Amino acid sequence: MCVPVAVALGHTLPCLQQFEAACLLHDIGRTGLDPVVFGKIWSWAKQEGIPTRPREWRAKYPRTPYGQESQAFLSRYGHRLTQQGLELTPVVLDHINMRLGFARRLKTCLGPMKAQLKTLDIEWAPWMERIMLYYYYPEKLQTAAKWVHQLGEILVACEQLEAYSNQQRGQDYYARSEESFQAAFTYLRELTRQQIVSQDVLETICRLTREGRFTTTLRQARGGTLSTAEQQYLASVAA
Repeated sequence: MCVPVAVALGHTLPCLQQFEAACLLHDIGRTGLDPVVFGKIWSWAKQEGIPTRPREWRAKYPRTPYGQESQAFLSRYGHRLTQQGLELTPVVLDHINMRLGFARRLKTCLGPMKAQLKTLDIEWAPWMERIMLYYYYPEKLQTAAKWVHQLGEILVACEQLEAYSNQQRGQDYYARSEESFQAAFTYLRELTRQQIVSQDVLETICRLTREGRFTTTLRQARGGTLSTAEQQYLASVAA
């Protein structure tokens, strides 16, 4: 989904090859994820109004030392997690780091992949990791070139469009059961209001959606079929 958006916005090779690799690997920091454990922790946190992403945590608790969000979460809420039946085992701690310590975990998991990319003639560049972190750490692109920042926006927007449409992922990760395209695009508009995604990126995604460029992927996200109402919505969605 990301590459057609980048092409439509004027990005070219070899940047696109590197961008595609970064998109395919963007969630590798969750290697070893157990959907049951992950869902228990973060669906509970969301229900309790507890921040679940580093940027949200720092907004609510600005005195937290940068990069110490996981430790701060455990200090404040660890005892309540145990009351929910989640003993603070190494596995549980690791799943907390999959969100609030994502930068550290991503760096660890990326190491072996960089060598493998070279065998595919894809050169690793530091900006690739920065766009992979953009959703959780938007400050990492504050001083980036405009084209790098835009690629970060595209990755975030396309990931969230697929994720908010994907019923299985919603059940596995977040104990949700009401994924819909309307909710997905509502969230993209919210990311635009938060200035995480630009209006240009949102409008391009909506146009390509209306043209049917993402229909196959979104059909897969919905379990293999689209209702008439869903098809009509995708054919008319606007930014």
